[in-house]
Amino acid sequence: MTESEQKQEYRVLARKYRPRNFDEMIGQDALVRTLSNALESGRLHHAYMLHGIRGVGKTTTARIMARALNYGDKNTPPTADFSELTDQCKMIIEGRHVDVIEMDAASNTGVDNIREIIDSVQYAPVSARYKVYIIDEVHMLSKSAFNALLKTLEEPPEHVKFIFATTEIRKVPVTVLSRCQRFDLKRVDQKTLEDYFKTIVEKENAKADDEAIALISRAADGSVRDGLSLLDQAIALGDGSVETTTVRDMLGLADRTKILDLFDYCLTGRATDALDLADDLYRSGADPLVIIQDMLDVTHFMTKAKSMPALVKDSNLPEAEKMKGEDLAGQLTVPILTRTWQLLLKGIGEVSSAPNPQSALEMVLIRLLYTSDMPTPGDLIKKLENGELSVSDDQKKKRDSVKQAGEYTQSVRDVTVKNANGKPTTMQVIETTAISNPQEDAQEDDLLNPQTYIDVVRLFEKKREIMIASNLRSFTRLVSFKKGVIEINVLDNAMPKLPSVVSKYLSDWTGEPWMVSVSTKQGEPSLTEQHTAQKQAQLKRIEARDDVQTILTAFPGAVIHEIKSFQECESDE
Repeated sequence: MTESEQKQEYRVLARKYRPRNFDEMIGQDALVRTLSNALESGRLHHAYMLHGIRGVGKTTTARIMARALNYGDKNTPPTADFSELTDQCKMIIEGRHVDVIEMDAASNTGVDNIREIIDSVQYAPVSARYKVYIIDEVHMLSKSAFNALLKTLEEPPEHVKFIFATTEIRKVPVTVLSRCQRFDLKRVDQKTLEDYFKTIVEKENAKADDEAIALISRAADGSVRDGLSLLDQAIALGDGSVETTTVRDMLGLADRTKILDLFDYCLTGRATDALDLADDLYRSGADPLVIIQDMLDVTHFMTKAKSMPALVKDSNLPEAEKMKGEDLAGQLTVPILTRTWQLLLKGIGEVSSAPNPQSALEMVLIRLLYTSDMPTPGDLIKKLENGELSVSDDQKKKRDSVKQAGEYTQSVRDVTVKNANGKPTTMQVIETTAISNPQEDAQEDDLLNPQTYIDVVRLFEKKREIMIASNLRSFTRLVSFKKGVIEINVLDNAMPKLPSVVSKYLSDWTGEPWMVSVSTKQGEPSLTEQHTAQKQAQLKRIEARDDVQTILTAFPGAVIHEIKSFQECESDE
């Protein structure tokens, strides 16, 4: 055979090494055992639903099942043991058997396509034992197509078997699922993929580094087909030699140890080292988005290692990763790792959408570097409780106490604390202290002699007339107030006859005549409008503070929604 003929006959690895029987399948032991037992015992269902991610063997399983159902002649039962390659087997494998009909639901979504199947199921198979319908990506069928299939799927002829495959099981109607025997094909674990790819490399007379195979297996993310496609590309790229450097460049990956170094630099505040390393990785071909994803993987790994220390001693880890990981896991705390996870997770979206991904990556790293010496809220609370905060006399003079509309007092002080790395840092703590409001603390006897409009509203609240009080706060505007005479502008949403109801209650409670009249004048803003305006002004004052601006800069997109005192926070808990 000439060299040109050999090249023409070349098939990609994913097709060349597609399993032809159950023994050749990897990573789906439960599925293989269940189907083999069903075939041997004759407990065959009329419809099977195969679900899993791309490339784990759904279509392959369907073809193996079709082969098992039709192996041998019509007088022999189906079997899971079909070592010989018969003519029928060959036609099924090649997809040209007249009684094994494969349909792609992604391109045949309509009810007319299903009607063709319904019409043909009545006819007996031509040469096989069973007529097998394999419908791939079945979730793509239209609603009417599913409905048309239901009756046939529930009671098909004895010579018909249906095998469905889907990656989106939730899009398949429950009425269809209830008529099928469901199998979930799981992702193939990385170790199984590595062993499988090593055997493929040997069969192809190629050479491969163990680390290169590990990188391909990790990038495959549980998909055998994806991994074989990457392996095929790596063999071609290296001209029969799969090397770690080549695979890393092909995938746009960074050296794992360098990612650990970058992670270390960011969380210890070594800005120059971190940015220089990020620049080196970019110039060496690493994708900025992949760098962020790798750092997320490291964060996840370190956080798990805090709960499972044995994880960093896994024999499958390279020695360099093991030593570096053990060192980092001992230094970092779960709150710091959680904060890092949140910053990196937000960074993925920024790097993905940025015009210059490398610039976005550097901004994410700078954000990590900036927050590296900031104590976590939990650390700060512990130091406050333990009295470990030190305040100098000069710093005490900088306190800025502000009385907030009779509600609370805020004071700001600079405090010196040690961060997670043991380095002292200064930050401002906002202390909020609730102060007494004479109007709020007024007793019912005092409210029976209301001197202001707010006193009238609080009297209704004290008397449990909440509906009236709410209407007075939100749907009235005060025009004038005198002892015994109130003039208000009543808004559209107020309850009917509000003025007369208020007048009656006030007269009964106080023992004095009260007249409440309606005016067309604009009047003051309602109490609710005044409260909202005060809150907005308060938010703007707080947001304009230098320390708050520093926090908002460190966490882009953060918004101050509400301000609470310490007492309010404790009551919420």
